Amino acid sequence: MSRLHTELTEVLELMIDHPDELVLDEVPTRQGEILFEAEVAQSDAGKVIGRQGRTIRALRHLLELRGAKEDRRYGFEVIDL
Repeated sequence: MSRLHTELTEVLELMIDHPDELVLDEVPTRQGEILFEAEVAQSDAGKVIGRQGRTIRALRHLLELRGAKEDRRYGFEVIDL
């Protein structure tokens, strides 16, 4: 488990009401990107996505900045259970 995975897990656990149901997977893609897939309870999906997608957009932007620093590409998707 990468340090970024741990940090992203901590942030997501603070955002949602059911942190025990959070599952965060790292999936390498064919394009060399690391895709983080967050499975959350259906009631928590809206909290991670945010109003008009602002929260998920902010999380993706932070991952983009982190990727630029590490010369990698990161993606983020939310899957509700």
